[in-house]
Formats: sequence, structure tokens, C-alpha cells
Amino acid sequence: MKTTKNLLRIVRIVLATVCFAAVSLLLLGAGWHLNLYLSWAAQIQFLPALLALNFGILAALIVLTLLFGRLYCSVICPLGVMQDIFGWLGKKQKKNRYRYSPEKRWLRYSVLAVFVVCLFIGFAPVTTLLAPYSAYGRIVNALFRPLYDLLGNALAAWDAQQNWYVFSEVELWMRSVTTFVVALLTLGILAVLAWRNGRTYCNTVCPVGTILSLFARFSVLRVQLDKSKCKNCSLCEKNCKAAAIDYKAGTVDYSRCVACGDCLDKCKHGALEYKTATLTDRCADRVQTAPLIDRSADRVQTATLTDRCADRQEKVDTGRRAMLTGAAVAIGTAAMAQAKVKVDGGLAAIEDKQAPVRNTPILPPGALSARHMQKHCTACQLCVSACKNNVLRPSADLLRLMQPEMSYERGYCRPECTDCSQVCPTDAIRPITREEKTSIHIGHAVWIAENCVPVSNGDPCGACARHCPALAIQMVPYTTAGGRTVQVPAIDKERCIGCGKCENLCPSRPLSAIYVEGNEVQHVG
Repeated sequence: MKTTKNLLRIVRIVLATVCFAAVSLLLLGAGWHLNLYLSWAAQIQFLPALLALNFGILAALIVLTLLFGRLYCSVICPLGVMQDIFGWLGKKQKKNRYRYSPEKRWLRYSVLAVFVVCLFIGFAPVTTLLAPYSAYGRIVNALFRPLYDLLGNALAAWDAQQNWYVFSEVELWMRSVTTFVVALLTLGILAVLAWRNGRTYCNTVCPVGTILSLFARFSVLRVQLDKSKCKNCSLCEKNCKAAAIDYKAGTVDYSRCVACGDCLDKCKHGALEYKTATLTDRCADRVQTAPLIDRSADRVQTATLTDRCADRQEKVDTGRRAMLTGAAVAIGTAAMAQAKVKVDGGLAAIEDKQAPVRNTPILPPGALSARHMQKHCTACQLCVSACKNNVLRPSADLLRLMQPEMSYERGYCRPECTDCSQVCPTDAIRPITREEKTSIHIGHAVWIAENCVPVSNGDPCGACARHCPALAIQMVPYTTAGGRTVQVPAIDKERCIGCGKCENLCPSRPLSAIYVEGNEVQHVG
């Protein structure tokens, strides 16, 4: 029996590790070819499936919960697995740290009601902050992605020294200060809560956990406590990270139990089993209501053992030292490469471009409209991670908080790239083909005379017209205030698709002489 219990827990940990690794690699942007194979990890998340109206996945998750309890929260949800990691680290410091606490239904259902209303009306700040998958996505993209890219650049620097040139460097830059602060606060709060009390967030705030708890109350397989075998040692309660086991009353709150199996592993007397419940049990909120007869053994004596080991002198491994030194040099080289000042021909520093003030934000091709994006996007940052052109970044606007928008200071939206539309799990960005993208109008170019090089100093330019992939720009004569006649761009808005290549390649600094205004509703033409 003990072997079976351990096997169940091991299987759960293995599955959770696979799902957690797949989602993390997907959010880190670990190569487009990997994204093709890992996209399932985002699609099986509850809220993205709900917003995408993927009824097959929703039905599968509900059936999974009705059969096994809230296994979704301990296996599939990356934020739940991350909390388990913090809780495991906390148990390294102090074992048997948890205790039972009554369910706070008023808080759970109040938060759920607010979430549903905001989701229905499309009020993004609330839904994006509360959604668990999106919260984890922001943490990975804003906090861990820079470290991942820095290590990748170190590998590329070492690779270049070997003259292999298999890897390439990527630019490190702050995509959004707001998202960074929100991600940092979210990580800090969740880490403290999980370190001290386990699954506090999941069982009080998380709207997905509350929805699944409605089905978990009637799960077929569940942890059951046999009062005749219980010795009141309280180890099950002290190791329940969901605070769902009341050993004194002999009850388990199945709405909060995440079927992790930790309690089964800790019970030394065989009083806990994960087995099929009767129909009567499944129709009740709790499997047992009668208190235990013997409550006298309310204390558990634990012995501690301190082992002191003498320090051992080991020979220095020169090969290992060389490897570590080489890695340190590579990381240092990559960091210095990021700090280099860009220069023009090695003589003059190039001033960084500034983003123009846009009256209408530019949305990714396939987003359909600002309203559609606002109602369907959970701001998980997956599209931002997938964007290799450095044009997507989280919005700081309150109504579209942390949802993706485009800007062209560091690149432009290449007509052949459809990565963001292929990875979006909610269909906030509709999947499109390369052929469709070339005809989707996401915005239109606007010319600013005072910023244009021919107008400001009389030098000929025409970079925007030469590079426009839609042939929407032509150079025409223009008479300046000083009486000079120069060639300036004229824009055909009917042909312009808003890709931003003109804005990105314009030599004017710090503001481009030509920039893109977004379209409220994208159209094909």
C-alpha cells in the first residue's frame, strides 16, 4: 500500500514537471521549432481554453476534476507548480509547517464574481492580474527571460570564439517597466505566501481554482480518512499545503484539496487512502463530519538529529576551473556586448529612437480589433516572447494593461513572420498565414515634415520609399519654408499595411519622420 501511495505521488510530480517545463520553455521563447511542439502546454490552460471557446479542452478539464479532484492545480497550472516549489523550499527550513484553516467562501466567491464581471465587460486590469497562467507568463517573460537571453548570449560569444557561429546574440531591453514591477510584486507575494502557508493564493484568490472547486466537491477519487486507523498524529494536517485536512474532526475539504498526495506519503498508520468515494459521499461537501473519538494524542513528538561533518580538503580540478573560468569570461563578454554604445562607422554615437505618441495603438496582425483584443487577451506575454522582431511589448495603458501592442524602434513587423498569431492560446490574435498577413492593414503611415531629413537640412533621403514592401510610398516634390524644393514621401493609405519598416529604417533621430498609427479595426485589402 505504501508503495502504491508513493507511486501515485511520483507520477503526479513527473507529470507536473513535464507540464511546467513545457510552459516555461514556451514562455521563454526557446526557439520557434520548440514552440510548434510545446503549444499544447498553453492550450490546455483553463482560462485560455475558455476565452478561445475550446469546449473540448474545457470538458476534458472538468471531467478530469470530477474523476480525480483538483489535479489540474497541482499538475497542469504552472503557477500552482511554482508555488509547490516555494513550499518545498519552505519545508526544507521547517517541516510540518501547515495547519488546517476553514474555507473562506465569501472571499473566494466575491473574487470570482468580480473576475467574471470584468471578464464579461472586457476590463483587462482585473482579469489579467488574477488569471494564474497569465501571472506566471508575466513572471517568466519579465524576470526570467532576460537571464535566459543573457546566458544565450554568453553561449553565442563562446560559440563565436570557436568560429562555429551556430548561435546568435539577441538584444536585451526592458519591454515594459509596468509589467516588470507587476511581475516582481506577484512573484514576491506568491513566494512569501507559498513559503509560509502553501496554497493560500489558490484557495482564496485564484478564480480558476474556485471554479474547479465546484466540481472537485463531487470527485470520484479522493483522499479519505479512516478514523479507526487514525492515531491523531496530525502529520497529515501539518503537511497539507491546501490547509484542507482537519484531523481533529476527521474531515477533508475536497474543494481545496489539490490531490498532491503529500498527506498519503506522510501518514504512517494507513489511515489515509486515495480511493473511490460512494455516491453519498460525492454529493456532500465533506466526506466525514463526525469528530474523532480520541483527541488526547494531540501532540507529536519529533526527534531532531544534528550531524557534524569535518571539513575535507579536496584537490582542485584544473579542468573544472578552466571550464568555470571560460563560462565566466563568456558571460562577461556577453554582458559587455549589451553595454556597448552603437556607433555609426565607429566615429559618432547613434542616438536611440524614441517611440512616437500614437493616438491609436498598433495591434498584432490577426487581432481583428481593439475591442476583440481587450476582451480575449489575458496578457500572458506569450506573443511577446515569440516575437523575434522586437516589435511587441506590453501596454502601459490602464484599459489594456500589459496586453500586447506594437512599436518599431527596434525592428519592424516582417511580412513573412506570423509567430505571434500561431502561439496565442486564446485566439485574441487569430491564426493567420503568411499570405493573409501581407493583406491585413494594421495601421497606416503618417509623415511629419519637420522631422524629415530633406526638409530639415536639404539632404536627399527616400529610405522609406525604397524599403516599403507594400509600395505605398512615393517621393514627390515639396517646397520648404525656405523656398527649397526637395523630394519627400507621399503615402497611399489604401496600400499601407502598417508594417513599420518605414518608421524603423527612417534615419531621423530621436523621432522618425514617418511613423505608423494603428487602426481601431483591422481590415483586409
